[in-house]
Amino acid sequence: MKREQLTEKILDIKREKNWTWKYITDEIGGMSPVLVVGALLGQMKLVKPLAEKAAKLFGLSEVEQRMLNEVPYRGAPMPPTDPLIYRFYEMVMVNGPAWKALIEEEFGDGIMSAIDFNIEMEREPNPRGDRVRMVMSGKFLPYKYYGNEQGIPEYGYKEA
Repeated sequence: MKREQLTEKILDIKREKNWTWKYITDEIGGMSPVLVVGALLGQMKLVKPLAEKAAKLFGLSEVEQRMLNEVPYRGAPMPPTDPLIYRFYEMVMVNGPAWKALIEEEFGDGIMSAIDFNIEMEREPNPRGDRVRMVMSGKFLPYKYYGNEQGIPEYGYKEA
């Protein structure tokens, strides 16, 4: 079995049992619902205790349980074709240069981690139509200036 086949099996069971992602993530627990759903969709891994809970919930075999604990091959072809995912891509294409400029001005020469990272999503009621509220928080990782001479900063933190 390939990882994509396991994802399809999980989605089939979810449909058959009429489960919501909320129900599934509440049953598995242990970490952010975004990470649990991401793992069940094949983009993240579940640590062993959570892989065991997921396997019990979905009635998976030991091999399938171990597969949930493997580090997956992540990502998808670019640009994405799904309209909702494409809108995130569009946000980065349109706003990315401004985000980059503002982050560098505030923190220095570096990046925001997508590994040491948190994301929260919630429904925000609005009389003109509910909104999706997403809050992202990633650790700032400065570039290392290797081969630097004495008096030259080692990392790209904002200079005073």
